[in-house]
Amino acid sequence: MQDSGRTAEATSNGANDVRQLIHVGRKAAGYIVGALLLIGNHRLGSIVPKSSIVATSKKCRSSKTEGQSCTPPIREMIIMLDFDRNIIMVFLKVTLLLSAPAVLALEWADGIGKLPALGWNSWNAYHCDINESRVLDAANAIIEFGFKDAGYEYVNIDDCWSVKGSRDNETKQLVPDPTRFPNGISGVADKIHELGLKIGIYSSAGTETCAGYPASIGYEGIDAATWAAWGIDYLKYDNCNVPSEWADECNACVYNFGSPENYVNGTCVDDDNYCPDGYDYTTSNSAKRYAAMRDALQAQNRTIQYALCSWGSAGVEQYGNATGNSWRMSGDIQDDWGYVTAILNMNTFNLNDADFWGHPDADMLEVGNGGLRAAEERTHFAFWAAMKSPLLIGTDLYAASDEAKTILLNKHLLAFNQDSVYGAPAKPYKWGTNPDYTFNATNPAEFWSGESQQGTLVLMLNTLDESRNMTAEFSEVPTLDAEGSYNVVDVWTGEDIESLTSSLTVEVASHDTAVFLFTS
Repeated sequence: MQDSGRTAEATSNGANDVRQLIHVGRKAAGYIVGALLLIGNHRLGSIVPKSSIVATSKKCRSSKTEGQSCTPPIREMIIMLDFDRNIIMVFLKVTLLLSAPAVLALEWADGIGKLPALGWNSWNAYHCDINESRVLDAANAIIEFGFKDAGYEYVNIDDCWSVKGSRDNETKQLVPDPTRFPNGISGVADKIHELGLKIGIYSSAGTETCAGYPASIGYEGIDAATWAAWGIDYLKYDNCNVPSEWADECNACVYNFGSPENYVNGTCVDDDNYCPDGYDYTTSNSAKRYAAMRDALQAQNRTIQYALCSWGSAGVEQYGNATGNSWRMSGDIQDDWGYVTAILNMNTFNLNDADFWGHPDADMLEVGNGGLRAAEERTHFAFWAAMKSPLLIGTDLYAASDEAKTILLNKHLLAFNQDSVYGAPAKPYKWGTNPDYTFNATNPAEFWSGESQQGTLVLMLNTLDESRNMTAEFSEVPTLDAEGSYNVVDVWTGEDIESLTSSLTVEVASHDTAVFLFTS
């Protein structure tokens, strides 16, 4: 029987009203454009080319191109008019409400999942080389180094934890590997709970996990009940080995790290049975596979936070918030600067879908693993926190440098990520190196800001290979007053700057990010 104090439901507050507002807003925008065309003898000169504007925000997310400028429509429409041989730029600003779809959300009554998850995951540090000792070491390190006090709470076991090749013959339950986990997963869960932490587990919405272990499609009810009985608090649900009968009828066009050449002018140029524009991915088999596990988790007597790991495929931005508490928006991260900027670039176009209860997941953290310079680790963590991604440490904390641990414990960035009043992430207000709304994996958006209870967070990313001065103009930052005076805190050093006016200029090292908190 389901515990009424821990039930979850997909909600759509005022969905019909919002849809009506969207319709009215788009119609009003059309009237504005029409009125402009009727002024005197002025004629419409040209629409900004596709390289500067895209047709739909959905297309921005699903068919992005290296170097493509990708502007959500209606919300930021740019029309060029030829007025007595003078080009007049007319910016039609329409509120985000009028362009954003009504969003469903998976809400747990006990509040779990409202904010991005904070914790540790075994995969980036150990891959399949996991066991009870390493998991408990991670839990102890979380406490010893102050991560629990900073808010980190999940200790998540990734792939390879079960017996390979079979389930229990009678119960059909997954069986923990007795060599790796001699006390079972429930024994590990008990020890982690005794430390005041929570435990996560892994499976896939297919016949086998990505490493070839038994997975959960067709066994959703059994597995959810098993995990609940073991005391599991979190599920990462992957996307490997999907059986043919569950294949989608068509594919979403999604940027691929390994083959960016497939994306030309916003279109996938290879022949891979792509879905037509306007396709409803909520009806896809992928959406149904992930919903089946959501329903199974909801039927249990404990809350198990649900993290979809669908790699940004199958239009997950359309159903992710209604299905899980987070949803992966890209392929797997690697301990490499190029992956950091590529994922940052991709997620830039998902941020209108991020708020309380729904978090585009930029993948686990690589801070501390050695492939990134300190400046790059600062950028990596700062933007994952600012984008309201789950923050799951992926390193051996006992082996990580003090500098890496300091980055992961930054109180200002953690407070922004975990803000209980402001659910929206930071967003770009200016691209910098490239024109605004450009999709570019090497030089993504560089100037960002976001609101929080602490004040306005401003980030300036130097994507270039040399240091440069960067300036935050108050007149450009959405929530700052151009004529105002602000007290500013350097998020990395803690240094205070009092009564700053007009702008802030700082030297930013190559691949580093300057982060400041502005308060009145």
